[in-house]
Amino acid sequence: MSFLRNAPRLAWPRTNFTIPRLSTRALLGLPLCLFACAVAVLAQSPTTGNAPVVQSQSSPSPKPAAAQASSDSLSGTVIDPTGMPVIGAQVKLSRPDGSPDQQVVSADDGSFSFSNVRPGPFQLTISCDGFATQTLPGVVRVGEPSHLPPITLPLATVVAEVHVGVSTFELAQEQIHEQEEQRVLGFVPNFYVTYIPNAAPLNSRQKFSLAWKTTIDPVSIGLNAAAAGVQQATNNFAGYGQGAQGYAKRFGASYADFAISTFIGGAILPSVFHQDPRYFYKGTGTKRSRAMYAIANAVICKGDNGHWQFNYSGVLGSVASGGISNLYYPAGDRGASLIFENTAIGIGLNAGANLLQEFVIRKLTPNLPNRSQATP
Repeated sequence: MSFLRNAPRLAWPRTNFTIPRLSTRALLGLPLCLFACAVAVLAQSPTTGNAPVVQSQSSPSPKPAAAQASSDSLSGTVIDPTGMPVIGAQVKLSRPDGSPDQQVVSADDGSFSFSNVRPGPFQLTISCDGFATQTLPGVVRVGEPSHLPPITLPLATVVAEVHVGVSTFELAQEQIHEQEEQRVLGFVPNFYVTYIPNAAPLNSRQKFSLAWKTTIDPVSIGLNAAAAGVQQATNNFAGYGQGAQGYAKRFGASYADFAISTFIGGAILPSVFHQDPRYFYKGTGTKRSRAMYAIANAVICKGDNGHWQFNYSGVLGSVASGGISNLYYPAGDRGASLIFENTAIGIGLNAGANLLQEFVIRKLTPNLPNRSQATP
């Protein structure tokens, strides 16, 4: 509990095809054979889809040898899914033999043509802004100019990735708000304890805000007032005297100790040393391991980088606040020895408070946050 602690730290499928070729023997055959071959060719020609089966445009008579030695051409048309021509599509012809690629652009009617195409296998790559790239294989036959069926470019699929998340600062702020709902028995502030094992680190502004809210909490003020009353009754700090004046001095000194130690040990030094002033509740393991963890947390703390380290903020904060208290305590209750003595006592009290946090206070604290929350 903060009130118990002087220094809270608390890619398409590849369709291989060969361009059907009518042999010279078939062309010179009987009409019935010619008819049968024609039917076979029609049966192999696709009626729908994009499979680039190349249809041969052969003459009814054998080509002269000179024509067979000439270069071939390859042409086609690029359309969109509605059948409209795609203008300006980049059409690249690649050869597996490593020869230079050829590239053309589809015309206003979507057509394209390659000349001087050597026979052999090829691959076409068709791309255009707003469309998915198509890659189609094929084979050019000797002496057979080839015309591909219409090639349909599907529309590009737009994948939008929306990353929803919060910043570390925002997460820490949310966790602080939950901490500020932590009150033992529903009313005693217990702000400097987090029940989230890997809670987001606090920045300096958040550390000061937590210290301020702890200091001005009405219950914190009331507890200091009660402590002053006990001191008055037992005549502690006798130099303050008795009566209303003596009580006012005791209350002022008690509240000053609380506020100074809270700000120095819970905000100023944690900001300087980049340490977290909160106690990180363990809640798992054997009772012995939890007890050792709680006691050790009197002199160690978690840094803003998530690593455990010596609690410079808490220890030095106790020394600093003790030194400042020499300005307002009675002469008989001052001195360097008392400062270090009180610091050692404060460390012991912190260890005791941590044991209570680990084994008792959680059971008495409603509105606890979900322990599954974590740093992003």
